[in-house]
Amino acid sequence: MRVYIETTIPSYLTSWPSPQVVHAGHQISTHDWWDNHRQNYELYTSLVTQQEAASGDASAAQRRLDSLVGIPMLEITPECEAIANAILVSELIPAKADRDALHIGVATFHQMNLLLTWNIRHIANAHVREDLRMLIASLGYTLPTICTPEDLLPAI
Repeated sequence: MRVYIETTIPSYLTSWPSPQVVHAGHQISTHDWWDNHRQNYELYTSLVTQQEAASGDASAAQRRLDSLVGIPMLEITPECEAIANAILVSELIPAKADRDALHIGVATFHQMNLLLTWNIRHIANAHVREDLRMLIASLGYTLPTICTPEDLLPAI
């Protein structure tokens, strides 16, 4: 399975433990998947992930970037940008979240099986997923399965 790693994954992986219960749970799930299960997948990312990971506090940015070392980078092609633009034009994702649309465009064009994210607001949003799938299909592509690390943990 080919997995596109979106920016929230290195963010949750490398951030200080959160005092918020939900975020702390996401951090734990991310660490569990990263440490014990990622070797079962082919991981990929892109320049947009790297650029987002590099922003903010220098020390935190370096930890995020370090977590991405060795993960192949997918090219951001004109087709990726066209998919992202179609998503933005459809208003399924707001214009201010253009990088989120580009993550979807890159993962879609490069035929990733999964897009791994904690971005529930714009990417892993149940309210837009089906419309997004139909839009992507109308463009002649298949939307990767959008999921979180929790979705990839084995059932207990």
